[in-house]
Amino acid sequence: MSARLRKKYGLICDSIAAISPVIRFVGMIGESGELLAYNRRPNLKPLLNEKDTHYQFSHIAMRTDLETYFDKSLGPIQFVWEERTRAQIISFAIKRHRVWISIDKKVVRSEVLRIVDACLPVVRRYS
Repeated sequence: MSARLRKKYGLICDSIAAISPVIRFVGMIGESGELLAYNRRPNLKPLLNEKDTHYQFSHIAMRTDLETYFDKSLGPIQFVWEERTRAQIISFAIKRHRVWISIDKKVVRSEVLRIVDACLPVVRRYS
């Protein structure tokens, strides 16, 4: 990956991480599930170990590939929101990549929606 792309992906992650202090992690995931850039909140213990992180990102890449099958009839995905027991996850598509964001579980839904609304212009700028 070129230095220019690495910088661009880093800027995307940093811009989104700056939206709210409740964002735990922002990662740019490539089409093969590789982590292209990320921003993790300081002094925070990750919820996934290295192996599970690799599996999660590989799963995102496979799911992204499958989801594009329905883009013609349903339109492209704007974002996906998952509520899990220990975190809330939002992901956005930027071309063939995904921006994967984890948010503290205790955050109320209205704040998550505010984060989504603030992320959309960033994502659209790079799509």
